[in-house]
Amino acid sequence: MSRAQAEGVIKNIIREIAQECAGRGHVVSETLVAFMVKTVVLDPRNLFNVDRTLTKQDVRKLVELCVDKLMDRGSPALDTIKMQVYFDMNYTSRREFIEEHQRVLQSQLVPVVREITDSRVKTREDLEGLYCKIVSYVLLHSGLGSPKNINTVREATASLQSVFPQSELGTFLSLIKKDKEQQLDELSRNVTGICLFNKDSGKGGEGIDDLPAILNEAIPSTSNEIECELELSKTLAWQYTTLLERFMEPEAETKNCIVSIDMLKQALYNVRQHEAFLKILLADVVLCAKQVESLQTELRSRMNLLRLTVHSKTAVPTGQVFPHFTALAKFWSGLQNEMVLLSIFRNITVNLRPFLAAQSQLFPNGQLEDMLGSETKSDEERLKESSENRIDPSEIKTQEWLLPETTTNFDKLLLQYNGICGYTLVKKDGLLLPGNPNIGVLKHREKYYVFSSKEAALTFASKPDEYIAHVAEIAKQSPVLIQLIKLHQQFACVTPYSEMQSGERLLVKPITKCDGSTQTDTHLLETNIVKSYEWNEWELRRKAIKLANLRSKVTHSMQTNLSHMRRDNVTQTYLPKDVECQSKRDGKSNVPKPQVYLAGLRGGKNKTSHMIKTNLTRSVDE
Repeated sequence: MSRAQAEGVIKNIIREIAQECAGRGHVVSETLVAFMVKTVVLDPRNLFNVDRTLTKQDVRKLVELCVDKLMDRGSPALDTIKMQVYFDMNYTSRREFIEEHQRVLQSQLVPVVREITDSRVKTREDLEGLYCKIVSYVLLHSGLGSPKNINTVREATASLQSVFPQSELGTFLSLIKKDKEQQLDELSRNVTGICLFNKDSGKGGEGIDDLPAILNEAIPSTSNEIECELELSKTLAWQYTTLLERFMEPEAETKNCIVSIDMLKQALYNVRQHEAFLKILLADVVLCAKQVESLQTELRSRMNLLRLTVHSKTAVPTGQVFPHFTALAKFWSGLQNEMVLLSIFRNITVNLRPFLAAQSQLFPNGQLEDMLGSETKSDEERLKESSENRIDPSEIKTQEWLLPETTTNFDKLLLQYNGICGYTLVKKDGLLLPGNPNIGVLKHREKYYVFSSKEAALTFASKPDEYIAHVAEIAKQSPVLIQLIKLHQQFACVTPYSEMQSGERLLVKPITKCDGSTQTDTHLLETNIVKSYEWNEWELRRKAIKLANLRSKVTHSMQTNLSHMRRDNVTQTYLPKDVECQSKRDGKSNVPKPQVYLAGLRGGKNKTSHMIKTNLTRSVDE
């Protein structure tokens, strides 16, 4: 069966399971069904083989097992799975939360922006209507108030007119759409800064919420609420752990317990998962508090700087105040984002509570405390007891051990199994005990493991690969552990729910091959060629004589080694081409040359001279 065919079969199975659950009055999501199919297939007790094609009997068996598990409303394991699916589908990083909020805000503003940028104004009433739309956009974009509040609209209009009067609408309409959108964004920021400055100066801002005061009140309230629920989950986890340790002893009597050991482990996994999620949310709330404090400090500093710049002046150059207004809008937007984040974290905390319902009904009120008395040990007490007996690296030289005093950034090590002791998880069949890093951290194949005691550490270090394989087998029988102790790398076919699509890679073995390529540098070492080096001593003598001669010269120009030669000149010419022209033909003529001789001009012995002229010129007719 090809991969595409396998995925098609799996989607049909998921659809069939969801329909059957809906027919029994229990609506489930396809994401939950997809994970339940994975858990059933991974469990070796169900005898499914992913290397062969599923038969009709296998498909029917798979559907029945999944439906039975999904319909078991009193199972803490099912609640844990639902909790994990909900958290991974609704929780993400701070940056992605803010980006999603900005996308939603921009999508709400798209119709308003389109009306402004695509408007064709013909009359004065159209100009006034366009200006009102710009004011509405500014209010919606900045979140300073409702466009339906008259006082808020008037104040925003006055602020907008100070930076963008109606007379500039003609220039605005002549811009292209992209420039219009950019100018709208700039106007919104400047108007936001002006309104905030007016509110701080006591000259307006009645409709603007006091975000700093609201956040200063909401952050401690949310933090206290999460801490209270966290303490309750921790206490339940300590109680379940102590009760399981008592019942797992060789001579323990479980007849008086109304709950089975397997159900107790499911309840322990449930509260431990709730505790892990609450710790993540609490850390985010603490980060919100630090971010709000920083933003408030910057907001006050920028406001004081702007007040000194204006200083009761009637007119101030825009280049001096506009950057301050933009900065105020930026800080205010940051406070709004923190308000959104705080609301999201609070909603997630509230929505996690229903997933504790099944384990809360295992024992009547007060029965668990009566059974344990004062025997309950907290995680801190266990860590304190085990810290006295530490690992000596010389005891097992074949393994590498990390200790707090010899390792930098020891508290930032990425611990395997989410800080749970792997040895106890194997030896006590799924019991979760927190490891103590102060005992010593085992480094095995570039991964770090912690343990609840020195004996557990030494035993695990003697056969680490065997215990790691056993942990994976336990996780197959209780798939909630894959998410709880972060075993996604060992189970390549089980991805976090936020990265999973319905029916994706459920019964198909993961691809273990991939295309790879490497690239090497042509020159690993930098070249070290001294271009001024000269091996010929005569050349060195020539350079020395040249320098010596230069010392005795006086010139009015500067000469360097690079410019003492003539620079290259480049010219461009056109090649000669043959050209012909037509002219008159040549003509010749021949005339006789005049030949005239005069005799007797010089005179003679006689006083009178007698000149004789003789013409010897030939006739033209000859």
